[in-house]
Amino acid sequence: MSLRFFADHCVPNSVIQMLQEAGHEALRLRDHIPPDSSDQLVILKTQEIDAILLSLNGDFADIVTYPPARYKGIVALQVRNTLRSFRSFWKG
Repeated sequence: MSLRFFADHCVPNSVIQMLQEAGHEALRLRDHIPPDSSDQLVILKTQEIDAILLSLNGDFADIVTYPPARYKGIVALQVRNTLRSFRSFWKG
């Protein structure tokens, strides 16, 4: 099953590439809206393109502001070594 991710400006290209190599669609924020866009614009664009938001911005982890039922998905990662941690997470 292929998923569509919308990668926030803070997500490293290496993570985007890894998702693409795994057969998923990973769209870069900067290809769709300005990198300094507000969180509100980021989440609206994510909904518009029917994607799962992937971000290192902890603000998106706030389920009061971003109730899970309203979104296809939000993955708000907070890790030290993003690529190594993401690979471990992805392989399960």
